Amino acid sequence: MKTVLVLFGGQSSEHDISCMSARTVIRAIDRTKYDPVLVGITKQGRWIYTEDISLVESGRWTEGKVQAVLSPDAGEHALYLMQYEVVTKKIRIDIAFPVLHGLYGEDGSVQGIFELMRIPYVGPGVLSCAVSMDKLFTKILVNAIGIRQAEYVGVRRAELSDMDAVVRRVEEKLSYPVFVKPSCAGSSKGVSKATDRKSLETALLIANLHDSKILVEESITGRELECAAYASGDEVRVIGPGEVVAGAEFYDFDAKYNNSESRTDTDPVLPFGVAEEIRSAAEKVFRAVDAYGLSRVDFFLDEQGLVFNEINSIPGFTAISMYPMLFEAKGVSHAELTQMLLDSAEARDPRVAPQTL
Repeated sequence: MKTVLVLFGGQSSEHDISCMSARTVIRAIDRTKYDPVLVGITKQGRWIYTEDISLVESGRWTEGKVQAVLSPDAGEHALYLMQYEVVTKKIRIDIAFPVLHGLYGEDGSVQGIFELMRIPYVGPGVLSCAVSMDKLFTKILVNAIGIRQAEYVGVRRAELSDMDAVVRRVEEKLSYPVFVKPSCAGSSKGVSKATDRKSLETALLIANLHDSKILVEESITGRELECAAYASGDEVRVIGPGEVVAGAEFYDFDAKYNNSESRTDTDPVLPFGVAEEIRSAAEKVFRAVDAYGLSRVDFFLDEQGLVFNEINSIPGFTAISMYPMLFEAKGVSHAELTQMLLDSAEARDPRVAPQTL
C-alpha cells in the first residue's frame, strides 16, 4: 500500500480554507490503495503530524506534540517524526498531495521540496505555481497569448512611501472604480474596491498587508465564470464553466465563505458558443503557465465578451468550492476526483530523465 502525504493548513491568510479543503480530500482517499499521512502546518509554520482525522475536522490537530520533518534527500523519500527533538519514526512517502492555498503552499515553495525529494505530487510544478500565484506575472504571460484581460497597474510596497505618485499613476491609466488586490494572495483576501482617491489609498494599504506587490485593475462589470482544468500526462480536460453569483457587491472573502446568499451554478445559461470559447481560453491559459494536474481558470463575461481574471493552481475543495462541484455535476464523485488527481501525480513526467533517477 502506498503512502500519501496530505499537507494542509499553512502560513498564508488562507489557512482555515486549506483545513476545510483537506477534510474533503482526506475523507475521499481510497484506504484500500493508500495510507494517508496527515501533516498540518500551523499559522506560525510548525509542521505537526496527526493520525486522527477527527482532530483535523475539529481543528485540534494544532495541539499535537509530534513534529514532522520532510527530508530533501532524494534517496530517502522520508518524513521524520520527532518528539522533544528526538526522531521517533521514519515514514516513507510515495506521493504528496498538497492541499495548501496561498503563500508557501500554492506558490511553488513546497513543490520545490517534492522536486528535491523526487516524489510525485498532485498539482502544477514550481514554475507554474509561482507564476499562477503572482497575478502580475500571470497577466504578462496571458498578454502574450492574446486573451483579453482587465487593464492594470502594478505597484510595489516600496513605492507606497510616495502615495501621491502611485495614485497619479493609477489615475492616469485607469478610471474609477478600480479593484485593488495583493498580487500573491487568494480567496479574495485583501481585495478592495476603490471608487475615489481616498478609498484607493486605503485599498492599497490593505493589500500591502498581504503582499509586497499589488495589482490595481479596471473594474469589469459582468458575469463571473469558472472552469475546472485537469491534466494527466499530455491530456488536458476542461469542464464547465460554472457561474459564481455573489451575495455582495463583489466576490470577496466574506461573500465566498460567510454570505449565505452567494451561490454557484454549475450549469449556467450562456449565449451560443460562449461555453466552448471559455473552455478553449481556459486550456490556452492552463498551457501558457505550464500547469499540470489541476487548476481553476476564472473569467468575466461582459458586454464585449470574455475577460480572463485569474488561474488558481490549488483550488478549494470545500463544500462550496467550484472545482469539485463542476466535476460532481458531470457525475465524478469526490472520491473519483481524488483518485484522478493521485493518478495524474504518478503520470507526471519527472524533470530529470527516468534513467537517471
